[in-house]
Amino acid sequence: MSRKTWSNDKLFTRLLENKSDKTYWNNIQELHSRATKDVFARCCELVKSSNQKENIIGIDVLSQLGLERPFQKETLQLYFALLEKELETDVIMSILFGIGHNNYETLDESQTVFLSNFKNNSKTEVRYGLVHALLGVEHKPAVESLIFLTGDKISWIRDWATFGIGTQIDRNNKTIREALWKRVNDKHQDTKLEAIAGLAKRKDIRVKKIIKRELIGGEYGILLFEAIEELNDIDFLPLLNANLEKAEKDKTINTEWIDDLKRCIERLNKR
Repeated sequence: MSRKTWSNDKLFTRLLENKSDKTYWNNIQELHSRATKDVFARCCELVKSSNQKENIIGIDVLSQLGLERPFQKETLQLYFALLEKELETDVIMSILFGIGHNNYETLDESQTVFLSNFKNNSKTEVRYGLVHALLGVEHKPAVESLIFLTGDKISWIRDWATFGIGTQIDRNNKTIREALWKRVNDKHQDTKLEAIAGLAKRKDIRVKKIIKRELIGGEYGILLFEAIEELNDIDFLPLLNANLEKAEKDKTINTEWIDDLKRCIERLNKR
């Protein structure tokens, strides 16, 4: 029987009894499509429960309740009220991800100041959640927190934080550019490429030599193509063409990557 025919009570019961991630998120997603007062009220009850599992279920449903987010204001108020209490790591992480799903043009500067308190948290999950809570937020405290997290010891936190200041906001100042430059030699490939893309977006011409270095090395992803297209510089064409010739002879290379390389060459040729 399709979940779409299940009652709200049945979906919540299944969530409370759930034993696998896949069915958990399938049930959560079905409730996301039911932005009714009944579902919202039930989530509020769960969030205020003394049971951690119930807290997380309520938080996760509220995070994307309805395409138009009819209860967004109330949800954010509830999230921030919860964060003022002493909570388990998993609950805090769920709240931070929930904020991330509702932060576009909604968070004020005082809220981002409050969130920034989590940037030094000892728990990896909390710092990871914080990055997602602040993605796309232009307030200075949010940007400063993301800059701080670009230096995190955990590679995927550095990666997302670098993505956050590099391509998810339009701010362009010396502090942001310096933070991106610190990551252009990062041992984590995706972090390095996010930094390069962020500098190219800001038309920092110094990154041109870094892009050439990556092209010569031959190990790079599509983010490098995006950086090249941002600079729109035909000086890259000889190296791109050389890489294409080499790639077409190598049967182990992903054909989609080769197609992206061809498109990048075509766009520069049009110039």
